[in-house]
Amino acid sequence: MSDAILTRRAFLRLGALTGLSLSLPPLLAPEPAQAAAPERLRLERTRFLMGTFVTMIAAHPSQARAEDAMEAAFAEMDRLCAIFDRHRADTPLSFLNRHGALRDAPPELSAVLAQALRMREATSGAFDPSVLPLVALLQSRAQRAPEGAAPSLAEIREVLELVDAGAVELTSGSIRLGRQGMGLTLDGSAKGYIVDRAAQVLRERGVESHLINAGGDIRAGLAPDAARPWAVAVEDPQLLGRYPSRILLRNGAVATSGSYEAPLGKHGRLHHIVDPRSGGCPGHVASVSVAAPSALEADALATGLFVLPPGQALACIDALPGRACLLVSSSGAQARSQGWADRETPAAR
Repeated sequence: MSDAILTRRAFLRLGALTGLSLSLPPLLAPEPAQAAAPERLRLERTRFLMGTFVTMIAAHPSQARAEDAMEAAFAEMDRLCAIFDRHRADTPLSFLNRHGALRDAPPELSAVLAQALRMREATSGAFDPSVLPLVALLQSRAQRAPEGAAPSLAEIREVLELVDAGAVELTSGSIRLGRQGMGLTLDGSAKGYIVDRAAQVLRERGVESHLINAGGDIRAGLAPDAARPWAVAVEDPQLLGRYPSRILLRNGAVATSGSYEAPLGKHGRLHHIVDPRSGGCPGHVASVSVAAPSALEADALATGLFVLPPGQALACIDALPGRACLLVSSSGAQARSQGWADRETPAAR
């Protein structure tokens, strides 16, 4: 029988393949899946969180225990959203961006920021959580110029003075932004962290066999059949319905970043992924998929590698043991790290 396969489509939302029918929108394209082991019930629940559909799958002999664990995991996601949502005025992250400092910062915020700073180092500055002023400039320009005209060099130079995560001070219990006007966005890592925490709640409650798909950020535990891991199919962003790669996933995560996810302006010349060093919107590739031990790391690395030229992106991921990536260009050309090739299903090779 085939592995349980998840398919990544236009907005990087994947359908978890189970023995049950999906209750997600038509943009999900599930493929045939193996039947659940008879001693385990497989449950699936979907909710709208973090601006996307979150699907949670759990397999456990006790339906009641699985349902309780899933409810607790969703509750944890709700709790964390109230910390990291920069669009809400009442969150600690929004307070930090307004005032430039935050005492008694929630430990979760400090932990994600610390990891984001480590990802900045790992990607030679390509991933930087302090790009909020630059993102705001591009969004403002797109609203005023729907055709997607880029900001002037003078505007970019001015705002780049505020983009420097090295000026962020993170100490025990407090965070301070080193320059007036700086702002943080943890969009490239907080969602992954929230998914990781939900998976941890499931494990703590005895549900080791699970999978969480949060709009394309995927965290997998053990598969219902221990002999066959979960499988994830990555869709070509330019040729929907074409799947250039399928990888096996067990106790790990995968995430994809693409310029097509959130274009700014009519023609998409501006988009939400920005180069914190030059201020531009990179266009080396159409999408980057990353497999890593955690969803937070996969999320951040996918963003950082998207900014880097392909050769540098592959060199970066090869320097990180246990991580892997797939690059897909606008023409459909592919480049994969050796670690990615090692994860692919035989049919994908």
